Amino acid sequence: MAWRCGGWLLLACVVSPVVAQAATPACAVWQRELSFARSVQQHDAAAFAGYLMADAIFDANAPQPTRGRAAILQHWSAMIAGKSVRLDWYPQQVVTSSDGKLAYSSGPYLFENLAAGAKRRYTIGRFATTWRHATDGAWRVAFDAGDHGKAASEAEAAAFRAARVELCPGNSVAELPVIRH
Repeated sequence: MAWRCGGWLLLACVVSPVVAQAATPACAVWQRELSFARSVQQHDAAAFAGYLMADAIFDANAPQPTRGRAAILQHWSAMIAGKSVRLDWYPQQVVTSSDGKLAYSSGPYLFENLAAGAKRRYTIGRFATTWRHATDGAWRVAFDAGDHGKAASEAEAAAFRAARVELCPGNSVAELPVIRH
């Protein structure tokens, strides 16, 4: 009976939860979405770029979407820098195609205007991302979109932060209850 971790068993004890977390494509995308958000929180433009397909399209639901990795990086540079705004998001739902080539993730985002005396400090809304399983095995963003959101209070921003779930629910369709705002 192995109740304690030691030697190789220690490695198995440490690695097993991580491996189990990526056991399904939906959970792999769940973790990828969280990591994608962390690249913005950590102001890491190079990491952010690594999540994008070369032909990615952002603001896919807008009349003038932003097309291509270079244009997206330029458009998002202020948000990634985090000097005047802060952006955070996390998935609440992930579904994958039966062929394992596409995934859809959605959830809430929180936009914070860092300007002193900003009239609208927080905005909460919903995002949707389409991921493509790239030839190198990584999931990368193909399409990204979101709504315009609505003004939110400090309490709503705190509720957004408290509702974050790091671990994938673990089903083939990873989904948590949707938080209405």
